[in-house]
Amino acid sequence: MALQQDLSTKTAAVIGAGPAGLMAAEVLAKAGVQVTVYDAKPSVGRKFLMAGKSGLNLTMDAPLDQFVPHYAEASDTLRPILDGFGPAAVQDWARGLGQEVFTGSSGRVFPRAMKASPLLRAWLARLNDLGVQLQTRWRWIGWDGAALTFDHGRVTADVTILALGGASWARLGSDGAWADILQGQDIAVAPFGAANVGLRVDWSVHMAPHFGQPVKAVAWNAGDTTSRGEAILSAKGLEGGGIYSIARAVREGTALAVDLMPDQSVSQVAERLAKKRGKESHANHIRKTLKLEPLKLALAQEWARPLPQDPQALARVLKALPVAHAGLRPMDEAISTSGGLRFDALDPHLMLNARPGTFAAGEMLDWEAPTGGYLITACMATGRWAAQGAVAHLHAAA
Repeated sequence: MALQQDLSTKTAAVIGAGPAGLMAAEVLAKAGVQVTVYDAKPSVGRKFLMAGKSGLNLTMDAPLDQFVPHYAEASDTLRPILDGFGPAAVQDWARGLGQEVFTGSSGRVFPRAMKASPLLRAWLARLNDLGVQLQTRWRWIGWDGAALTFDHGRVTADVTILALGGASWARLGSDGAWADILQGQDIAVAPFGAANVGLRVDWSVHMAPHFGQPVKAVAWNAGDTTSRGEAILSAKGLEGGGIYSIARAVREGTALAVDLMPDQSVSQVAERLAKKRGKESHANHIRKTLKLEPLKLALAQEWARPLPQDPQALARVLKALPVAHAGLRPMDEAISTSGGLRFDALDPHLMLNARPGTFAAGEMLDWEAPTGGYLITACMATGRWAAQGAVAHLHAAA
């Protein structure tokens, strides 16, 4: 077997200090490469830290065959990448940084600390021990021949990893501005769209008392997509995991309905409604016979007033209540985005076909996944894969 070339004289520029970029930096540094990570913001891992405010869902404790299909049309492309660094590897990685993890009732995996800052501090300490250099407030603005250009000047490196994020949460660093740079080089980028995002709803004044309340035990249905997750009413609309799961279908134009009683059939609901109501109002009869929470009844009246008197017709409405919304919330409020650098612009190692030696990873790639640990896992996995490709490229060049 041929000896591997010593890479200690080789340099790598990693642009973007989120999970994908930091994972790429770690792999490159362990291979002996001199690594510098550049980030436009004053500090690193800002979106990672923001995710930690809700507990930092690292991954999903599921077999790979159940995990990978959640990436939809990108599943086949991502399968070998996730096979190399999947849910089990993410958990081992966290433990290796001294952060124990646990699996919740839904299968989601969290650090026991339930926040990102201890994990990020331990990770940055490890990278520092490996000799990784960090340059913050360095915004990448393109290329000048073979050199990388930043607002602080030009940088040359033997390999480059682009890990610039998607186009949501611009204040945290993911502004999608890199898309114009790549398209200016005739590198294919799919249009961005909001993913894992809430709905805009123009509520009537009658709904104001319910703002801040969760909609529980319902099923959100958009075509073939169904979500049993909760949603929170806000003055702006609907937020939460139940809505994020169906955001893609809504973005693509599918009508949305909510089943207010998903564990009962239309006939069962109609049978209960058919009971004599005496002198009770129609609304009180519905609430008492169905034991319907005030919020669910308010939603029914908001979106289907006047409610049908006929039990069968009313049951059909409650089982498939059309959700009157004004579309998705703005992309900058989305947890993630669809679109990005197209895979056909990359080789199997995630190297840009148009720029040998430049690799890409993370949310800037054209893949989409629901919340539930799928986002962070794929970012880390693609960062690792791109860095391994960069190491192989350096050896091949040597």
